[in-house]
Amino acid sequence: MATRAETSFGPGADAKAAAPLAERFRPQSLGEVIGQQHLLGEDMPLRIAFESGQPHSCILWGPPGVGKTTIARLMASSFDAHFITISAVLGGVKDIREAVEQASIWQGQGRRTIMFVDEVHRFNKSQQDAFLPHVESGLFTFIGATTENPSFEVNSALLSRAVVYVLQPLGDDDLRKIVAKVLAERALPAIDSIAPEAVDQLVAYADGDARRLLNTLESLDVAARREKKGGSVQVTAAWLLKVLGQQMRRYDKGGEQFYDTISALHKSVRGSDPDAALYWLVRMLDGGAEPRYMARRLIRMASEDIGLADPRALRLALDAAEVYERLGSPEGELALAECVIYLAVAPKSNAAYKAFNEAKAFVKKDGTRPVPLHLRNAPTRLMKELDYGKNYRYAHDEEDGFAAGETYLPEGMAAPGFYRPVPRGLEIRIADKLSELKSKNDKKT
Repeated sequence: MATRAETSFGPGADAKAAAPLAERFRPQSLGEVIGQQHLLGEDMPLRIAFESGQPHSCILWGPPGVGKTTIARLMASSFDAHFITISAVLGGVKDIREAVEQASIWQGQGRRTIMFVDEVHRFNKSQQDAFLPHVESGLFTFIGATTENPSFEVNSALLSRAVVYVLQPLGDDDLRKIVAKVLAERALPAIDSIAPEAVDQLVAYADGDARRLLNTLESLDVAARREKKGGSVQVTAAWLLKVLGQQMRRYDKGGEQFYDTISALHKSVRGSDPDAALYWLVRMLDGGAEPRYMARRLIRMASEDIGLADPRALRLALDAAEVYERLGSPEGELALAECVIYLAVAPKSNAAYKAFNEAKAFVKKDGTRPVPLHLRNAPTRLMKELDYGKNYRYAHDEEDGFAAGETYLPEGMAAPGFYRPVPRGLEIRIADKLSELKSKNDKKT
């Protein structure tokens, strides 16, 4: 059965003691939630929603272990609503129908229902369509949880009826608070203490995921019981590495070595050394770096260091990220390796990167210049009478598709020259084209 109804959130003492650590430390009130203060802090959107007394359909989008399920449960508890969960991985239209029947029964008894769909991005179109009429009718409040961008994975009709809240990975300080709370409550009987450097390693290993952190602590407790029966263990960095072995990162994600390594990768690509770039990529993957993070870095390199010298590089980086999403590890990592080699050997240009930064700096310090009349849109008669769009020259009707001598900057603004192509790759041809257009403009002035 893929649906589950819950009418309470406080399991009995025996059940709670037997539950996994991550479940035992699931917050039972908003005050216990660690992290997500941009949503749950004073005067923040979700806090306001809780305090309003009026639940609304929403989608909680964020990586694993950041509190999506917890927030959904707390919302149901706060509004005294019947809570039904559906797994989008295991559930189907039949489960949706059964959940709808339960919601109808509770509605007849004057009680709200919150329908929580875990991994909602895995629902196909027919499943999402089956949900929609009941969301529209108000039979239940829909809360979806997803690790994927809902803009791409949730159909527009359902998305338009739900507020999207973006949850962030927990910060290092948040994760340290969780470790401290677990130790303070003596939830790890076989562990006496955890050395500060070991805490740092656990935080880096958790990578913003509270569930991963708690599961790791539970594994350490089991290992400690086996090693020292009847006593307790002080967890040191060395003992941690011995117990978890290759599971542990070889560098601290938030520390200097991590950033040194990603810097070495970026500079190897920029320096057009495919062997070095491949070496640093593999070093990071082998050290436990999240491949999705690596994919994002490659996309950044394609934009910043290659740019229009080879526009195919950005497309290849995006394709590599998509291939990894479809295949996962380790097969998908080959696409990242292929991409890093291509980026390294591609012609380099930071002209677009520099132009964008110069334009941002200029706009920040410059005043707000009005749009010239001939460039303004004129959808109404009044606007046309005010000369909006008057004398605008439609480039497609001009010789060679270019309105020589036409101006597109605000009046009185000199040409800033933000974009300066480099003499490499496609930008050689771009520079030639810009030179040709400038010559045509000069002849008209």
